[in-house]
Amino acid sequence: MSLQTLLENHQINLDEQFYKDIEVFISDLQQWGKIHNLSGNLSIESIHENILDSLYPLKFIDNYKSFADIGTGAGYPGLVLAIALKDVKSYLIEPRIKRVSFLNLIKAKLKLENLTIHCKRVEDVNDLKVDLITSRAVTNTSLLVDITQNIKKENSSYLFYKGSMLDSELQEANVNNYEVHQRKDRNYLYIRG
Repeated sequence: MSLQTLLENHQINLDEQFYKDIEVFISDLQQWGKIHNLSGNLSIESIHENILDSLYPLKFIDNYKSFADIGTGAGYPGLVLAIALKDVKSYLIEPRIKRVSFLNLIKAKLKLENLTIHCKRVEDVNDLKVDLITSRAVTNTSLLVDITQNIKKENSSYLFYKGSMLDSELQEANVNNYEVHQRKDRNYLYIRG
């Protein structure tokens, strides 16, 4: 099944340019990933699933002018979102140099004017305030909320891509005004600001 069919089957409709750009990302990820161990499974099915996973929340989150993705790694979800949402100011925060080199390569190849990449830990980022903070598989919810206070606006929202430990994390994190959307074994925790 093509990526476009997969996304459209989930009511995610993107323009032709997205599909041209994402092919560059997929090709380079497969090439770099083998050499630099950027991501786990580099099969096309696995990459398509990760792209769908990254974009799935577009079905239910509000529109934002800016977002920061914490611990972007090989690009999920932050780089994929930046490619899909070129009118949104996107910040990728990733401390590992190899991964930042890959992210910068894709940024340059696709001329992503909306994208800024920070090679540091989120706690060390200054002079940045965003509307939405995203993260996938970085740490528990409570710690994520704590370590991102420096980039949070008064009414910032959070979108965390979580696994099966979400229920216990929610009790510990003591968050309000949230909703959980599920797909397969993924829990999307959306905390409105």
